[in-house]
Amino acid sequence: MKKIWTSLIAVLFILVLAACGSSNEEETSSGSEGEDGTKEIKVGATSVPHAEVLEKAKPMLEEKGITLEIEEYQDYILPNQDLDEGRIDANYFQTIPYMETQEEEKGYDFANLGGIHIEPIGVYSQKYENLEDVEEGTTLVMSRSVSTHGRVLSLLEKEGLIKLDESVEKVEATVQDIVENPKNIEFDTGVDAANLPQVYQREENVLVAINTNYAIEADLSPSEDSIILEESDSPYVNVVAANSEDKDNEALNTLVEVLRSEEIVDFIKEEYDGAVVPVSSDAE
Repeated sequence: MKKIWTSLIAVLFILVLAACGSSNEEETSSGSEGEDGTKEIKVGATSVPHAEVLEKAKPMLEEKGITLEIEEYQDYILPNQDLDEGRIDANYFQTIPYMETQEEEKGYDFANLGGIHIEPIGVYSQKYENLEDVEEGTTLVMSRSVSTHGRVLSLLEKEGLIKLDESVEKVEATVQDIVENPKNIEFDTGVDAANLPQVYQREENVLVAINTNYAIEADLSPSEDSIILEESDSPYVNVVAANSEDKDNEALNTLVEVLRSEEIVDFIKEEYDGAVVPVSSDAE
């Protein structure tokens, strides 16, 4: 009888441990709760402007009982990988087309919790001050990320440098969809987005399409230094993303509300002077 009771106690102990482990896993996937009852969320973001905007939002979230930890990244791959693996609760760095491409390629299951701002992409050159001066056969360098190709090509088409196949959706366009190229622009699509500013600084005779966050980090002013700049009505809005199971998480949705608040909108406008444009709450 004593052995039976010992076995029963051991089984119960194991079940309790398993239940605790399950509870902890659920807590990690959607934020945790601090000892003082505050909610704790960990959000991944690229340094500029995303992490800076989140820093501004920190005290506002604290007033609502939410402690924000910011995990900074210098690339576009790890923030989604870490989100998928539960190392962070959400991320704030990517556009909707990029997120959808990553989901298709990697099998991620993310939820778009809401659009926050637009970073107009720009084309830069040390040699050329305007499009009319661009010589035949000039190379344009852009990110290896296919999700940005349609964005850059649409910008070039709007400026009359190329023409795309009308049967192709602009957001999905690639170099192969160019049907007219009067200046015989060459395209280099083999560079990581984070390295594009270095290409601009190193290569004098090329055009370089640089994402605004990396341009700002390299002390480039999109409004002053670019020879082509995407307009603020761009569909490439930057969103807060979470795993789909956390789409209704209260703390994460409160984060989005704060990032869309008048105080944060004014901060973005004043801090980035048009290089980062806040969007309306219906930009999903």
